[in-house]
Amino acid sequence: MNINEIEYKIQKLPEHIIPELSVYIDFLIKKHSQIPKKSKPDFKWEGGISELKTKYSSVSLQKKSLEWR
Repeated sequence: MNINEIEYKIQKLPEHIIPELSVYIDFLIKKHSQIPKKSKPDFKWEGGISELKTKYSSVSLQKKSLEWR
């Protein structure tokens, strides 16, 4: 579909529908122009289980994490 076809369809609409169409077009523009913001990782979790390093090796901790899921 091209712009001319859309214009033709708009011209066929009753006049009282045009404001509603305008609001909808604004909604579509806003919806499709927003780019989600990506945040940098903050690593707040780092060291969160450091007390377990004396109790578990890295391999046993991996196995234990599977149990916790």
